[in-house]
Amino acid sequence: MATDKSKSETLSVEQRLKSLYQLQTILSEIDRIKTIRGELPLEVKDLEDSIEGLNTRIANYQSEINELRHKTNVEKEKINESHSKIERYKEQLETVKNNREFDLLSKEIEFQSLEIQLCEKHLNEFARIIDAKSNDIAFTQEQLEDKQHVLDEKRVELDEIVSETRQEEEALREKAKMLEPKIDARTLAAFKRIRKNARNGLGVVYIQRNACGGCFNRIPPQKQMEIKLHKKIVVCEYCGRIMIDPELAGVKD
Repeated sequence: MATDKSKSETLSVEQRLKSLYQLQTILSEIDRIKTIRGELPLEVKDLEDSIEGLNTRIANYQSEINELRHKTNVEKEKINESHSKIERYKEQLETVKNNREFDLLSKEIEFQSLEIQLCEKHLNEFARIIDAKSNDIAFTQEQLEDKQHVLDEKRVELDEIVSETRQEEEALREKAKMLEPKIDARTLAAFKRIRKNARNGLGVVYIQRNACGGCFNRIPPQKQMEIKLHKKIVVCEYCGRIMIDPELAGVKD
């Protein structure tokens, strides 16, 4: 560690700036790889969440259908019970001894007949709801299958991109690691801080048409001259980015 520090201190400002720009180029390439990958994982996560929601919806529909089927069985048992009572009451009518008994049994038969009608009404309503819920399940199942198909494709695509870019990213990170000792710790720390706060991740920019390549504010001629001399680290007074001249960046202005 001490050797790396002393080595960076012996390097000229120009060498440090050149290494810093090379580091910026490498890190920008890593950012590009992350951007390519970054959209797909979000799409995959959204699809997974959507599929989970659809599965929950189907489970809820099925639970409601099961409950309705249970209620259907209960209503059918009530109907059977009412039919049995009616048969029994009719048998008793044949042996009644007075009008009072006859009226009571007749009312019981009428009541049980009304109970049967009410149960049949419930059965029809349950059957209608079960049919509607079954259609909802079928429709949701189609949505689920479509999303699952898209998810499978996205996962394959993501796996391919990760596989293709992993090696490239690791190689770039290794290059970046090798460049860092060529930059003094203070400048490197400032560069990383600037990069973290910059929207486009640029901590080092070169002059473009007499303006800062980061915020595009005009740079006074005197400051441009300071930048071209490579005698000290110069930062943009507007955006705080480290500035270099195009020649050092290997660009023809």
